[in-house]
Amino acid sequence: MPGRPGQDPRSGFQRWRAARPFWGGLLLALGGAEILLTEKASIKVVMHIGMQGLAGYLLPGLMVLLGLLILFNPAQRLFYSITGVLLSLGTWVTSNLGGFFIGLLLGTVGSCLAFGWLPDQEPRVSRRQRRKKAREAKQLGHEPLRGETSRADPQAGQRQAQDGQRQGQDGQRQAVEPA
Repeated sequence: MPGRPGQDPRSGFQRWRAARPFWGGLLLALGGAEILLTEKASIKVVMHIGMQGLAGYLLPGLMVLLGLLILFNPAQRLFYSITGVLLSLGTWVTSNLGGFFIGLLLGTVGSCLAFGWLPDQEPRVSRRQRRKKAREAKQLGHEPLRGETSRADPQAGQRQAQDGQRQGQDGQRQAVEPA
């Protein structure tokens, strides 16, 4: 926000972009725009428009609209992305082989990215950072965090599984034997 001190527009845009399937919506909209531009190609280049030209403009126009809807209404991204991939594939027949394959591929990939986006997923930790944490823990004499195993101790995963089984058995015994 411009009124807040210490906050630049770039960080605001990055937060906005992280809260939605940005690249999926952008690629879907760009695919539709590219197909619309190929409709304006010269008659010698145009292969097939279909249905008096209506579907040739309708499908890529809807692709652009769905791409924008994915960006500004990410809660409905599943419906928009499924519809977007169907429209992208439909442009194969109606709009110059999907904008000479480029718009078709952009729309399909963008729809798939939007469909696969998970809003509440934790950021991935790089392998380098995981190894660094494991080394630091080993130097301090701590065991690796729960769920983490190091290559130096290949038996750690088996020990964790056995501990979990023991805890489960203890819980069953306590449930059977009243106190």
